[in-house]
Amino acid sequence: MALQQVMHIGLDDTDSTKGGCTTYLAALLIEKLSVFNVQFIDYPRLVRLNPNVPWKTRGNGALCLRFKYDEAFENEIKEVAISLWEENSAINEKGTDPGIVFVNNKQIPEDLTAFAKKAETTIVTLKEAMTLIKKFGGEALGFNSCRGIIGALASIGETLNCDHTYELIAYRANENWGSKRRVDEDSIFEMDQKLQPLTFNNVDSEKHRVIITPRGPDPIFFGVRGESPKVVKKAFELVKPLEPVERWVIFRSNQGTDAHLTHVDALSKIEPYSSVIVKGIVSKEPRIVPLRHVIFSIKDDSAEVDCAAYEPTGDLRKTARELTVGDSVEVYGAVHKATSSKLLTINLEKINILSLAQKVEFENPFCPNCGKRLKSMGKNQGYRCEKCGGKYADLTKQKIDLCRKLKLGLYVTSTRSQRHLTKPLRRYGLEKNQNEPEPLINNWHSPFV
Repeated sequence: MALQQVMHIGLDDTDSTKGGCTTYLAALLIEKLSVFNVQFIDYPRLVRLNPNVPWKTRGNGALCLRFKYDEAFENEIKEVAISLWEENSAINEKGTDPGIVFVNNKQIPEDLTAFAKKAETTIVTLKEAMTLIKKFGGEALGFNSCRGIIGALASIGETLNCDHTYELIAYRANENWGSKRRVDEDSIFEMDQKLQPLTFNNVDSEKHRVIITPRGPDPIFFGVRGESPKVVKKAFELVKPLEPVERWVIFRSNQGTDAHLTHVDALSKIEPYSSVIVKGIVSKEPRIVPLRHVIFSIKDDSAEVDCAAYEPTGDLRKTARELTVGDSVEVYGAVHKATSSKLLTINLEKINILSLAQKVEFENPFCPNCGKRLKSMGKNQGYRCEKCGGKYADLTKQKIDLCRKLKLGLYVTSTRSQRHLTKPLRRYGLEKNQNEPEPLINNWHSPFV
């Protein structure tokens, strides 16, 4: 019998700082749904939401499963999903606010798509989410503050009919949760070299460090991101694990796409908790603050803001140090609200240098008699030569044009400090723009029932 009904299940905020993982819940649910002979119409969605919300748990990712099903099994499918969601939600942990949403529309309404984009870029409310769920006949359950319902609905609304990437996530056997991940690191570097640029954010070349393995007590073993399902599966096959892989799943995602960034045409219009792309002129020289962070200011006709390049940003921090007053830049990053002691601040992810000002310095003049550099005798008192004893009241400092090391163009934070949504340099030129999802490859998850 042909399956006519379409269901979308959204999941969010089931984990805590002590463990758990919503992607793992999605992986378990995929296996459970096989007994109902559902037909998945797309890879499960891993949708990263606004990384600046104050109450996020780690990567702020929400999950969505889309599939066709036999209407006779609808209630059983929902019961299984809810039971698994309750079982795998850290309900008693502070800051964990799980949500699950069911929507049965074949086509995703434009209102839900707009809601998803808003959730990726700014702050949305539970009231907004519940209004839409009611409007489109959905169902929702939540625990504690129920804030996870917002992300669950956003994951359903994100169609990814634009740029997107894929991630294959492998999970650990339960007995290894909380211990150090065991994997042949050389195989990861070799995989990265073999498959570049079609995979990204596998290693930090600057520190020669593997970054596909998380450090927390969650079930994830490692995750490989890339441009297609076949590429991430090939990458998975090249990595050599030194402990059992319990299961793995390929997800379609907005990771590495800059989906969180919004173009803003004036500094006065940027708002806290958003991520922006905005232009300005460097107005205050870069300065190093404790912990080796670099701060500089930019301004336009409307306002002035600070920009911060923190120590882990690596080469981006070095770039920020080389800026000078008068440089024209376009900055990318998260906006932190102003306080009584500091301006509104953009935490930098990228700097696009549009033009460079001439950087100058002033030096004491040379002695007209012997050619030695003169010493100042004090403010407005002229210069004297320590070698020949000459004194010169009418000489002035010499203006020297300095050679700038910086080049025009885009500079991106180090791989180790990139957010899930930050588009790395490796992806530029590989962006996608398609309206329909690709057909599922064979065996896109394991166990494959």
